[in-house]
Amino acid sequence: MNMLLAVACGGALGAMGRHLVSGQVMRWAGSGFPWGTLTVNVLGSFVLGVLVEYLALRWSTTQEMRGFLVVGMLGGFTTFSAFSLDAVLLLERGQLGAAFAYISGNLLLSICGLFAGLLLFREILT
Repeated sequence: MNMLLAVACGGALGAMGRHLVSGQVMRWAGSGFPWGTLTVNVLGSFVLGVLVEYLALRWSTTQEMRGFLVVGMLGGFTTFSAFSLDAVLLLERGQLGAAFAYISGNLLLSICGLFAGLLLFREILT
């Protein structure tokens, strides 16, 4: 039960963060392209890379705290379902180039974000 509560609390905070960050990015960049979802997915992947490395090398914490941070907060912050919807909407509008850029950007940049987070934290530690 403690794990479920930890994940739920983290998920609520992550979802609020996603709403705030995504909304702000959309205000800055406009709504013609789903920059908000792309931003939270890449940023969330980067933070996950830092967090995973930190948990592995420096912070021995409880399973509940890991669930709160990784499954809850970051799971609530990044969102594959919103990514999927944005991609389908672009495809349905016939914006094939934008859809390809968006799908490729989310996949490649999010993986790069996670890798960059791992490397950055490793550099900080050495």
